[in-house]
Amino acid sequence: MPLDEYRAKRRFDATPEPSGDVVGGDQPAPAGGRFVVQRHRARRLHYDTRLEMAGVLVSWAVPRGPSLDPRARRLAVRVEDHPLEYFSFEGRIPRGQYGAGDVIVWDWGRWTADPGTPDAIDALEAGELKLRLEGDKLHGGFVLLRTPIRGDRRKWLLIHRRDDEAVDGWDAEDHPLSVKSGRTNDDVAAGRRARPPTQGRVAMLRA
Repeated sequence: MPLDEYRAKRRFDATPEPSGDVVGGDQPAPAGGRFVVQRHRARRLHYDTRLEMAGVLVSWAVPRGPSLDPRARRLAVRVEDHPLEYFSFEGRIPRGQYGAGDVIVWDWGRWTADPGTPDAIDALEAGELKLRLEGDKLHGGFVLLRTPIRGDRRKWLLIHRRDDEAVDGWDAEDHPLSVKSGRTNDDVAAGRRARPPTQGRVAMLRA
């Protein structure tokens, strides 16, 4: 089942993370959907980058965060699929639980695959997915490219393509606010209340 690994790693009586419904199947994954990037300060800081496909959020941990700079070849480690309810998750995972730390919704929006990619899952199995992101922070063409290191098929690269929306030197760490709540990770860790979001996609993305 697509969420077995996700559920096996968590105690839902101790973490605020959603358990999710088991969904999926053998149907092709549409070449588009929602995406979310969550800035996650766990044992190590990383940016969880998730694409909606076939009823789940297919996920990668990106240690240095996505970039709009085509020269920035970001390591992206494939992790377990997450439930769709995780899309808007923001909060604190308690100490002692898997992934303990604070999480913000750093960016969200819509993604589409390049023309000629009718099934995104097939593209991922082949090791290369070309896509376009339209978020509050991330825009333009990207490619996810599997580059196994010592046979580890979880290792990918996330690279912005050279297009009109590329920005040299763009660094995720220069854009720290949540697009959902206007908070930083420090705010979430301290239990501070949400601020008015600086960007405006909440209604569209929750539809």
